[in-house]
Amino acid sequence: MTDPPAVPAADAADSDERQTLESFLDNYRNIVVRKTIGLSDADARRHLVASATTVSGLIKHLRWAEFGWFDQLLTGSSDDNRRPHDRQWEFEVTAGEALPTLVDEYQRQCEHSRRIAADYSLDHRVAHRRLGPVSLRWIYVHMIEETARHCGQIDILREQLDGATGFYG
Repeated sequence: MTDPPAVPAADAADSDERQTLESFLDNYRNIVVRKTIGLSDADARRHLVASATTVSGLIKHLRWAEFGWFDQLLTGSSDDNRRPHDRQWEFEVTAGEALPTLVDEYQRQCEHSRRIAADYSLDHRVAHRRLGPVSLRWIYVHMIEETARHCGQIDILREQLDGATGFYG
């Protein structure tokens, strides 16, 4: 696992639209990863709420969300962001899926998403089966929302697990 930057990109406060969107998304991607630092694999698998939500499951889901929106939809390889598996599978962590592996896969998928997005303008549109045309701009905003929402869930789970709160824990 590569340690993410400790401080969000300060240049987003006075930058163009694309850099702002990229900075906000990368900030939340990095917070998600930082929230896992020092967490044991066993704790990352613990069920603390009634649903199947765990820290590891959220990391696994976010990896697939990156894949669905950037790798499948934006590249045009699919007209939807659905994966070939049941969505619930994304939250189920198998014995062979250790937290460091899930975090590494998430970070690699995020890097791949960055490379894919770099080839398109914010106005580039792709057809989505349910939503109609969506732009890269819309995908960025959606992924900021998606990642931030799950980051908040990870934050609460982490606090329940070991009391760690704030930017790093």
